[in-house]
Amino acid sequence: VQLQASGGGLVQAGGSLKLSCVVSGRTFSAYSMGWFRQAPGKERETVAAINWSGSGTYYGDFVKGRFSISRDDNKNTVFLQMNDLKPEDTAVYYCAAGLRPYSSRYTYADDYGSWGQGTQVTVSS
Repeated sequence: VQLQASGGGLVQAGGSLKLSCVVSGRTFSAYSMGWFRQAPGKERETVAAINWSGSGTYYGDFVKGRFSISRDDNKNTVFLQMNDLKPEDTAVYYCAAGLRPYSSRYTYADDYGSWGQGTQVTVSS
């Protein structure tokens, strides 16, 4: 399985970005998808996740209504819409695909078995 993330960049505080992650090599619709981030010197954290059916989503506490995760099974793509970005959102963002098909677990990094290469998001103050 391959995951290709895109959409990162440099944005001013208060701005928006939309990340995309295209998955190939497996039945996309059977797997949960997640976005994670890691800033220099910090641990990886879960940004957002969506279960395989799209009926359930999870967000890190720091998101506070600013981000939205969605999936398009016809395009094998998961999206992360990020609004009201803050300098503390600066990090490398990674998409990941679930470890097992049709799993009810999707909120932790251990629930994921395939990872993309990451896309840099930089928010200036």
